[in-house]
Amino acid sequence: MSNRPAGHVARSTVRPHRETGRRGAIRTFLCTPDGIPVDSVYDPGAVVYEASPHAPDAASFPSRDLVFVVAHGFTGDVDRPHVRRVAGVLRGYGAVVTFSFRGHGRSGGRSTVGDKEVLDLAAAVEWARGFGHARVVTVGFSMGGSVVLRHGALHPGTVDAVVSVSAPARWYYRGTAPMRRLHWLVTRPEGRLVGRYGLRTRIHRRDWDPVPLPPVEAVSRLAPTPLLIVHGDRDGYFPLDHPRMLAEAAGDHGELWVEPGMGHAEHAADDALMARIGDWAASAAG
Repeated sequence: MSNRPAGHVARSTVRPHRETGRRGAIRTFLCTPDGIPVDSVYDPGAVVYEASPHAPDAASFPSRDLVFVVAHGFTGDVDRPHVRRVAGVLRGYGAVVTFSFRGHGRSGGRSTVGDKEVLDLAAAVEWARGFGHARVVTVGFSMGGSVVLRHGALHPGTVDAVVSVSAPARWYYRGTAPMRRLHWLVTRPEGRLVGRYGLRTRIHRRDWDPVPLPPVEAVSRLAPTPLLIVHGDRDGYFPLDHPRMLAEAAGDHGELWVEPGMGHAEHAADDALMARIGDWAASAAG
């Protein structure tokens, strides 16, 4: 175990923009409280408005004190095209931190499928704050959606708004074929081999002990932090009773968007939806 603080920078790469002198993207390995190196990227966001049907106009563009911390889904990582696309839309609204959860991509350790990943997110949020941003919004997808909920409940006051996309409401759900396949991947030795060599995801072989705080219970502890719950009505992993349970637990401080025709997580969250999320976050984070 490391005695270095969460968010400690183990190695970094800074790429300045020679033409403008503006600091470019920074890539580094953060160190979590339990000593896991987490591959992370900071993008200071757009300065010039790019020609895009989803880019905000200059009059509505928020101040530069906003940063998004994006938590990907299971088997994702910071270099996956869908993660980079999501970050590309959000950078039109503020700075963006993306990272690979433990056991994913170039990060160290093994995935605990949403348990210890809260420590990874905490390190990324602390790092984001260190760039001087006054407002931090976490945006999580699927497994990452459950992580942002639990992080907000376990670390109150560290973020200004939370967006959870395609997240489960409860653990051990096996009601759909994709979730039954995922449980095989996580719980069986041959499944973990497929995860390691086929999906670039190294999965811990031990069961949860203790079982983490369920997302639906975490949501009830988030108030008064603004919460947005987003779910597709064609999500093949978690049916609509999951987001509805989360929204009911959230009460008045939560907002639910059920997206017609949308599937699951980052792959299904198109640019137009991400732009709406960016608008909501810029307003809700104060």
